[in-house]
Amino acid sequence: MSAAQILISGVSKVFTTEGRELLALQDISLEIPRGQFTCLLGPSGCGKSTLLNAVAGFAPPTSGHISAEGKRVTGPGPERGMVFQEYALFPWMTVAQNIGFGLEIKGMDKAAIGQRVDTLLAMLSLADFRQRFPKDLSGGMRQRVAIARVLALDSPIMLMDEPFGALDALTRRNLQDELLRIWAELKKTILFVTHSIEEAIYLADRIVVMTYRPGTVKRDLLVELPRMRDPASPEFNALKRELDQLVMEEQQRHHHDELRAAAVD
Repeated sequence: MSAAQILISGVSKVFTTEGRELLALQDISLEIPRGQFTCLLGPSGCGKSTLLNAVAGFAPPTSGHISAEGKRVTGPGPERGMVFQEYALFPWMTVAQNIGFGLEIKGMDKAAIGQRVDTLLAMLSLADFRQRFPKDLSGGMRQRVAIARVLALDSPIMLMDEPFGALDALTRRNLQDELLRIWAELKKTILFVTHSIEEAIYLADRIVVMTYRPGTVKRDLLVELPRMRDPASPEFNALKRELDQLVMEEQQRHHHDELRAAAVD
């Protein structure tokens, strides 16, 4: 019996479009222990988000299986919280209402919801924005609300699909630091999708580099740099060069495949 908090065993995923089968993931096996910050890294089209959605229970694998907290994943579950790139906030609800919504659905009493929401507003520097609506917030503030909403449910596992991909560089770095602080404080297990090599090195305990379609594990490595990490350090940049080569190999393979497909057409 595996001690992994997330167990991905022999997972493959086939999509069928217009009568044609597309192999998106092929025989992926990973064990992610409790409390680890793992990044899935690779070029567009390598199946990072497909794998994350399978772990979330949104898109079951065609073959193989996934377990979380020792239970087979057959759909979404309370032990897994998902943060999307698009924020997915309710525009008619205030910041505080968005954060507390999941707790209302669970039937928690109002006093407990209010206490939990207040704690998260303070944790994510949102207290001054509690009565604002999403349209009044910057992209970075919206993503803070989205993260707080997932934290409100207290899921031990956080799944994050390029949550900072649409943000400017300064906001992105600030939120990366906030996420690392929250992760260290709350001891969550995080599975984080990114196509940014620097982001993966800055955040992760472990980086899983995926191949271009079909997505498989090309390299699985532990990041042994001390925290907080300095992107200007020689060690950081040595790892960045190594990962850049791995990702570029897959990007070039993607490009060659596109050229062959165009030639056939």
